[in-house]
Amino acid sequence: MLNMAEGVARLGALAASPVVAALADAFERAGFELAIVGGPVRDALLGRATNDLDFTTDARPDDILRIVEPLATATWDIGRAFGTIGAKVRGDSPRPLPGSPRRSWEPLGVGAQVEITTYRADSYDGVTRKPTVEFGDTLEQDLARRDFTVNAMALRVPGPSLVDPTGGVEDLVATTLRTPSDPSVSFGDDPLRMLRAARFASQLGFSVDPATEQAMEELRETLSIVSPERVQGELVKLLRTDAPDRGIRFLVDTGLMQLVLPEVPALRLEIDEHHHHKDVYEHSLTVLRQAIDLEHERHPGADADVVLRLAALLHDIGKPATRKLEPGGGVSFHHHDLKGARMARKRLQALRFDSDTISSVSRLVELHLRFFGYSEGSWTDSAVRRYVRDAGDELERLHILTRADVTTRNKRKAARLKSAYDDIEHRIDELAAAEELGAMRPELDGNRIQEILGIGPGREVGEAYRFLLDIRLDEGMIGADAAEQRLRDWWAARADG
Repeated sequence: MLNMAEGVARLGALAASPVVAALADAFERAGFELAIVGGPVRDALLGRATNDLDFTTDARPDDILRIVEPLATATWDIGRAFGTIGAKVRGDSPRPLPGSPRRSWEPLGVGAQVEITTYRADSYDGVTRKPTVEFGDTLEQDLARRDFTVNAMALRVPGPSLVDPTGGVEDLVATTLRTPSDPSVSFGDDPLRMLRAARFASQLGFSVDPATEQAMEELRETLSIVSPERVQGELVKLLRTDAPDRGIRFLVDTGLMQLVLPEVPALRLEIDEHHHHKDVYEHSLTVLRQAIDLEHERHPGADADVVLRLAALLHDIGKPATRKLEPGGGVSFHHHDLKGARMARKRLQALRFDSDTISSVSRLVELHLRFFGYSEGSWTDSAVRRYVRDAGDELERLHILTRADVTTRNKRKAARLKSAYDDIEHRIDELAAAEELGAMRPELDGNRIQEILGIGPGREVGEAYRFLLDIRLDEGMIGADAAEQRLRDWWAARADG
């Protein structure tokens, strides 16, 4: 619930902070307006942490740079074409602006990174929806072009005074997302705003205004003109929220997910009255929530693990393609792990994810079933080593994903699976302490193999390496001397064969 008195007090504190006060004073003395805009204003009113400071001004980029440089340890103008200048405001007393009188300054404290953008009045070409950058003249004009009313508020400084021309405060109170202008026009200008609605619904716990949601359903196909890179960026921001399942449901219900991750709505398998199985879509969202809870529990304070969250969401996407209705009412999904890994790789490539993310997610999807054989019978040390070897750098994520994948309501079964996974993690820790399990390499490297066998680089070295690795996995550490003798015996038997 928004407490306006507390929110106004937080806005006052924000305006009075050393960095804001110094910038406000500098722009006022230079004859320009300045306002904090968007997220920082919204979050201050809601009592949420404010990490970034975004400003807008009637000053043009050259003027912004001239005003900010005396206050900053660094500036960057990579966004100059869009009217944006970035700066890191330093914590000591800045130099006075050229021609201005010397004066005493409050220390700015820890350096803060800020972005300051000239008022915008963009227009769109109606085909690609790429904006033609046009600078505006008024703050109100700038606010009217923003995505949602709760992001279209500004705090003029110095002063301070709140500027809210589109009813953002009322929508904060109502916990509603609504576009400042006609939603059809707003989404027609930039279809990516439809994905931003899902992200803010998750991030803020807000609902979407019915007229806004209807426009999204009607205009969802226009999302296809947005570049994969921009879509990927917004998907990542959604997954980084604490409750991404809320936004995912919204995207599925509006049909937008069909254009982003069509494999997710495909999880809503038709339930046959004679063949019963778990609701794969609901199960996947539950796994995502549980993975996030475990992520916070095991790594408190760490950044959101997007790779883990993608793997949790996509781990069962191979099921629709592998479902088979068995005689007697059973349902099977044979090899859905392998099928899902291939599907995940293909989809993430289409969304222009980086190769490391693609490899990690697809590997986790491929391995997510591996543990369940352990719960059905004790593994040998060799099997545990191979589990670690196959997981590689993804072992910790695989621990979390596998635990999160238990969604049964049967308390006895859930307790049994938890106990089994506690046991396998304990055994991995014991083996790791005894055998340097994390390295998982043969006791002889490629160079030593060549020396012992008297051969040069080539296929035979690789075969010998794999032979020794199998010994390492099956038997653990046997010592360099024993490994050398086994290698010589293997080489001799190979020659005789």
